[in-house]
Amino acid sequence: MSQLRLHLQKTEFVEQVRHQMKEGYKLAFLQIQEQVLAVAGFRVSTCLASGKFLYIDDLVVDELNQSQGYGQNLFQWLIEYAQNHQCQHLSLDSGVQRFTDHRFYLMQRMNITSHHFSIELS
Repeated sequence: MSQLRLHLQKTEFVEQVRHQMKEGYKLAFLQIQEQVLAVAGFRVSTCLASGKFLYIDDLVVDELNQSQGYGQNLFQWLIEYAQNHQCQHLSLDSGVQRFTDHRFYLMQRMNITSHHFSIELS
């Protein structure tokens, strides 16, 4: 996860994850021989626009193990989790600069369905 969220320190990460877990955040990971190869942070929620959905907050494959199917395996697991929890949609946001990630999401049959707007609040 530290490869995706560069701004977080280890102690901040654990504290933040524990806080988010109280709000329904979950972590899933793919591990082989005690090495974590891919991690996803996600939550199930409901909204008027989408009904019940699984939202992927974080999805990362270890940079030394990319393009070996680990991301696809974890992504497929997330789809199955969403289906097993009666979700109508699975969604995520991805930074506009993350072209390689976008190719991956499009290969997973995801569609670009909206623009995400934000503003920094001080």
